[in-house]
Amino acid sequence: MSRIDSTKTAIAALAAAFAMALAAPALAQVGGHAHDQATPAKLALDHGRKWPTDAPLREGMTRIRALVAPQLAAAHAGRLTPGQYRDVAGKVEGEVAGIVANCKLAPEADAMLHLVIADLVHGADVMAGKEPNAKPLQGLGAIVAALGDYGRYFDHPGFEPISAGH
Repeated sequence: MSRIDSTKTAIAALAAAFAMALAAPALAQVGGHAHDQATPAKLALDHGRKWPTDAPLREGMTRIRALVAPQLAAAHAGRLTPGQYRDVAGKVEGEVAGIVANCKLAPEADAMLHLVIADLVHGADVMAGKEPNAKPLQGLGAIVAALGDYGRYFDHPGFEPISAGH
């Protein structure tokens, strides 16, 4: 890995970690009453409506989908190498960092978004080999699932979640 690639990866990882740290208080509030603090927050609609989005979020999620969708057939056929998984993971992390840096949502929508972001980061970590007991394909699946959740819970006209049959 070149020094530039190492720096980009480190910046993306730091941005993702920073996003998670910022999200922790909001996620705890979404979890429910004080006695439910140990219960993880779950995605929910905004009184039956999808959460609003802004241009940086829509653009970043569209790019993540465009990164992942073309890899699925090769991944399911066992043709993606560990290096290819790491490359896609790094690009997803970069997009997540851009979303975190530029997306400006209301606090409630932002808290919901951070649940999706956490799933994207987890998927990228698995794809990058940071979780030795998980297979990179599982990380790719986690990202596909996070994109599906994004499409179900956030108002992004024209966004197509990746179908279960790919």
